[in-house]
Amino acid sequence: MRQAHFKDLDRNVARARVLLSLLAMLSLYIDPTVAGGLFHLTGLALATLLCHLAYSLALYIALSRPIGVVRLPAISTALDLFFATAIAFLTEGQTSPSYVFFVFAIIAVGMRAGLRPTLQVTLCGVTLYLLVIAESDGLTSSYMMRAIYLAIAGYLIALLGQQRGEFEARMHELEVTAERHAIARSLHDGYVQALAGVNLRLETCRELLARGRAAEALAQLNELQRGVAREYDEVRGYIRSLAGVPASAPRDMPGAVNDPRLHFRASFTAHSLGGEQILQIMLEGLRNARRHAMANLVRINAWESEGKVQISIDDDGIGFAVAENPPWAIASRVAEFGGSMNINGKGSGGLAIEIPKV
Repeated sequence: MRQAHFKDLDRNVARARVLLSLLAMLSLYIDPTVAGGLFHLTGLALATLLCHLAYSLALYIALSRPIGVVRLPAISTALDLFFATAIAFLTEGQTSPSYVFFVFAIIAVGMRAGLRPTLQVTLCGVTLYLLVIAESDGLTSSYMMRAIYLAIAGYLIALLGQQRGEFEARMHELEVTAERHAIARSLHDGYVQALAGVNLRLETCRELLARGRAAEALAQLNELQRGVAREYDEVRGYIRSLAGVPASAPRDMPGAVNDPRLHFRASFTAHSLGGEQILQIMLEGLRNARRHAMANLVRINAWESEGKVQISIDDDGIGFAVAENPPWAIASRVAEFGGSMNINGKGSGGLAIEIPKV
């Protein structure tokens, strides 16, 4: 799964981290067993909690912006364990909130990764907590049970997270299978039957022409053309419904296929799969210009710039009716690779596309 797919989850975890920091600070502030008594915090503990709050806010702001730091989750995990260890060392005692910080670090990884990474973070947390016990004079061996409880909690979180992931994968597989069956039934009962009807009508036209009844054959062909146009609009609407985009107004099929001139220039390097998608984008742009824009000239250029592939598709046709509604087939391919696409204004037939090199 791509990094961008986890962005909403990472943002929610970052929001929970901010809330954890505030609640931990409040709990220590009203805890009468800490040094100084009720409504007191030591300077070092307060500074550590404020640093954790600043880190939590900075991480949340970073995840709210399209900065695309690939190693941000690994960095946040390391910092979560670091602050949990520091808080355990500075707030030693039975009411220390450090256990919650360790559990949060495990949960944050368990929601995002699988069984092995979660167990690795659990092992790191238990080891760090045992080091705090060993280096702290005020903690007795009885506190070692907290490390055992932390290990048990981490294992359960990892196990339940893995089971949840397998359950979601199974549910997704069942949903995909059901959707495939529904699509197959729709194609068989509707469009395959329509194609069979077209074949029979063509056979009828052939027989009429063989018997010299050209006028009747022409009437059959005209009716057949109107039927094909209706089926074309229905198939087009059905495909758009599968893609989850609004249906567009049907267009009359032209009597003759528009065949504009093409000016094509491309120079870039990419892996084969990524290059294939880029070529598909340019091909779809050419098809749209020919079928819908009624253009006479299409210009397609592709080049590399600052580690990205820039694609420019322009034509002299009627352009897009609404600049906010890009062609969905191209937009979906661009979005799949984390690129961007802009339409050069309402009534323009130009597309400016930028795709990271893949």
